[in-house]
Amino acid sequence: MPRAAELAELDDDELVTRLAEYRRELLNLRFQLATSQLDNPARLPAVRRDIARVLTLMRDREIALAEGREPLQAVLPRAFVSRRRREASQEQDAVAGDLDEQTEGAQDTEVAEHAVEEEGAEVVEDVDAHDVGAEDADAVESSDEQMEDD
Repeated sequence: MPRAAELAELDDDELVTRLAEYRRELLNLRFQLATSQLDNPARLPAVRRDIARVLTLMRDREIALAEGREPLQAVLPRAFVSRRRREASQEQDAVAGDLDEQTEGAQDTEVAEHAVEEEGAEVVEDVDAHDVGAEDADAVESSDEQMEDD
């Protein structure tokens, strides 16, 4: 089973040749499976993965050519990927922490505004009832009652 880094070193013609070889091997393995002559059944998924590796590299090269960039030459070592993931995770945590602080501040502001609105509404109702004439006060009270009924 070739590693992805080994396959990445091959040129396009060699990749096409490898792909044909792997597909031929898969066909033979499937025939062996059908005739109950397959010695190692684990070889089937391994050959399928090899085919997938070759197709992935070929597709990456095709996309790289279309985008005008260099294709991936080798697979990144696991330690490097882990470190990069760790750094990305720390950056995301830092951004999330900043957002949490902003959200908490916004929530406090919303609670305060809501409280002011409720108190302000009561004050406005009191002002309306006291500052207007008797006829208007009755109209305000009846509209308040209608709002409570709804």
